[in-house]
Amino acid sequence: MDYTELLEKAIVVSSSVALFCNVIKHIWSSTKMEKEPVKVLVTGAAGQIGYALIPMIARGVMLGPDQPVIIHMLDIEQAAEALHGVEMELIDGAFPLLRGVVATTDVAEACSDVNIAIMLGGIPRTEGMERKAVMSRNVSIYKAQALALEQHAAADCKVLVVANPANTNALILKEFAPSIPEKNITCLTRLDHNRALGQIAEKLQEHVSDVKNVIIWGNHSSTQYPDVNHATVTTSSGEISVRDLIADDKWLNTEFITTVQQRGAAIIKARKHSSALSAASAVCDHIHDWVLGTPEGTWVSMGVCSYGSYGITPGLIYSFPVTCQNGKWSIVQGLKIDEFSRAKMDATANELLEEKSLAYSFLG
Repeated sequence: MDYTELLEKAIVVSSSVALFCNVIKHIWSSTKMEKEPVKVLVTGAAGQIGYALIPMIARGVMLGPDQPVIIHMLDIEQAAEALHGVEMELIDGAFPLLRGVVATTDVAEACSDVNIAIMLGGIPRTEGMERKAVMSRNVSIYKAQALALEQHAAADCKVLVVANPANTNALILKEFAPSIPEKNITCLTRLDHNRALGQIAEKLQEHVSDVKNVIIWGNHSSTQYPDVNHATVTTSSGEISVRDLIADDKWLNTEFITTVQQRGAAIIKARKHSSALSAASAVCDHIHDWVLGTPEGTWVSMGVCSYGSYGITPGLIYSFPVTCQNGKWSIVQGLKIDEFSRAKMDATANELLEEKSLAYSFLG
């Protein structure tokens, strides 16, 4: 047998192997099981944040490009027509991942078997409204919604409270939904975290994706403490401390902190409405990282139940630096806390204790 004949036979064999591999690949792809849809509840769904958030969920921004979803939307009776409008737009959007929509004003129907609950609904504080009055009305709302989640949601439901006062609303929800694991009840401080990243990136004229490990400690309020002591920036020379790069402790300890603390108020002043787009994006970031995990070496800020880390009273819903893996969060331990940070962390914790006392007074 000459070399030409051997070569021809080798080509025939190689072609057969390639054909076989393509057939197997086709069979595998055609029989590959689609993931079960995740049921996602959004309360206050007809509002501005809901309107920005819901298409992000339907497009896969929150849970990934291969995760089908069924979206449950809840709002009050007065918003029923607007809610129906959002439902129509979801249908018109022809989102490939969207497997169903429930639009309702019935809290039990909305909470039925949901795997993730995003609590946007609540009474906002308006001009001239006393903080005590806001707290009183939201306590009753979150008690009722907690009872509905307790009775109707999936046993492992993950809950994210966004409506203010977010930390204390989450605390009330935790009290009245005892069958939901307390580690599954969180509040949103990722918006503040992202704002801090944005301010550092702007200051340094670096891309925001190169900045990591800022921390938001405490309450989602003007007492929150945006901390850059452990934050770094990835440069051509490697990872460098934010403090070293900025080299302006006065700015970092004053203007930077107040800008992040008061960013929400600045946006209201500028657009006459509260943050919606950035809040929706932060909600997606929070749930995405919680469910799918944080990158190696990176932490994010989440309002979670305190178990005493960093001297914070156990039981409070307090924002900590966390990492996430396999659908669970863990507080980053062992970070050095200087005297300046300690005072800021304690001040925001004290505000949360005051809010807790006030909220519990309404519960009798």
